[in-house]
Amino acid sequence: MWPGFAAELAEASGLDPQLRTEGTMTVALNADELGRLRQTHALQKRLGVDAVWLTRDEALAREPALNPRLTGAVLVPGDHQVDNRILAQALKIAFERAGGSLHEQASAVGVRMVAGRAIGVTTGGIDHPADTVIVAAGAWTPEVPGLPAEASPPVRPVKGQMLALAMDPDAPILSHVLWTQKAYLVPRHDGRLLVGATTEERGFDANLTAGGMLSLLESAWRALPGVEELPLIESWVGFRPGSRDDAPILGDTGIPGLILATGHHRNGILLTPITARTIADLVLTGETDRAIVAFGLDRFRPQTIERTPSWISA
Repeated sequence: MWPGFAAELAEASGLDPQLRTEGTMTVALNADELGRLRQTHALQKRLGVDAVWLTRDEALAREPALNPRLTGAVLVPGDHQVDNRILAQALKIAFERAGGSLHEQASAVGVRMVAGRAIGVTTGGIDHPADTVIVAAGAWTPEVPGLPAEASPPVRPVKGQMLALAMDPDAPILSHVLWTQKAYLVPRHDGRLLVGATTEERGFDANLTAGGMLSLLESAWRALPGVEELPLIESWVGFRPGSRDDAPILGDTGIPGLILATGHHRNGILLTPITARTIADLVLTGETDRAIVAFGLDRFRPQTIERTPSWISA
């Protein structure tokens, strides 16, 4: 889905979201990791994922800067990536070119409810009427003013610390997205090498910590020793919207005019195309795509079990 989406977005915005199709490589660096990787590969094959087992030499032939002590690797060539920052800018431009009105850094954004129906939003005290309101506020979704309690999803912030190193764009030490047991590395065309990410249940704590940076750098260094020579150019904290079952919360809320699109955890960018398509289809047609039926808010609500009254005999 990403190649077509990226091409359409580039045409609509004039910005290239930097789609890369080298694929994702996951490496094992000792016997224990090798065993876990074989189990993961077996699961991928059962699910029909195009996952290719690589020997040590095959992995090093693709990525010569990898730790030569690696014990095995799995390549998923169908995994793609885009530059999330450029993607956000491209979406903004495409949205405005299509006639959308964007209010950035707006204060006190809330849902307007009348007689049990969502009729629009307020931003900075100004009302904006709408036939349908889509709440897609990420980790902040439960805090949106005016959101009815029965439509408030079980979403929490999951803190993630990340950092960026600087490679030579003309001679990068990594081309594939690389997963280790405790970190992932993402090369960008401009030479940046992203290293992420911690997973911490600390609410909206925005502090970078020595322990978080140490964990990421140590995990990256084990797989790609050359990172120790790269300049550290940036570090930051993000808040993933984690749901109770770590799956997205998409679709109708049971309240007329109110739709949710949140809870994507660490897969928000990955699921952008299908989320956009299915939520747009829901707004336009009133029908929920079967791809997201299982991800409705109602899965968290108590289920009523119909029982045959005890006084009725067979």
